[in-house]
Amino acid sequence: MSTPSSPAGRLRRWLLRGLWLAIAVVAAMALWNSPWAATPRMLWTLSRMPPATELPVPVEGVHPRQIADTFGAPRGRDRSHAGIDIFAQRGTPVRSVTAGVIADVSERGLGGRQVWVIGPGRERYYYAHLEGWAEGLARGQVVQAGDLLGHVGDSGNAKGTPPHLHWGIYGTNGPRNPLPLLR
Repeated sequence: MSTPSSPAGRLRRWLLRGLWLAIAVVAAMALWNSPWAATPRMLWTLSRMPPATELPVPVEGVHPRQIADTFGAPRGRDRSHAGIDIFAQRGTPVRSVTAGVIADVSERGLGGRQVWVIGPGRERYYYAHLEGWAEGLARGQVVQAGDLLGHVGDSGNAKGTPPHLHWGIYGTNGPRNPLPLLR
């Protein structure tokens, strides 16, 4: 049979529970604000942002008026161009157009050396045919608009063509034409 607890005992239990809750909240906030949580914190921020409506040209020194609108152009028998090609000298810097998180850095498929960045509104930005990547660029890395991703090249199925960046934006409804967004 249990004895009724005294008011002092109940108060002590409530104070201990409150103390443990306060410690848990402080620990969670410290973890969330730690460098370890930079990537999940950035993904959370990006998911709450709307997709971009204006963007800089990702290739250094190129102006929007210099870029042809090749989005949707036929590519072979069974696909269409899901981006635009931005021509420049081999080795010209390619920069992230938005803040984001590096989703992939790899060399494979049609795009050759490529970088995928998750940006505002969870859209995915595709930078392909790179000559090489920025030193130390890695999956999960947080980038800011203007950060170096790589350099213009002709890797992948662009081998032997004039150096260029194939650049695409993919949202929940598939690819969208990036050219009208460039300022």
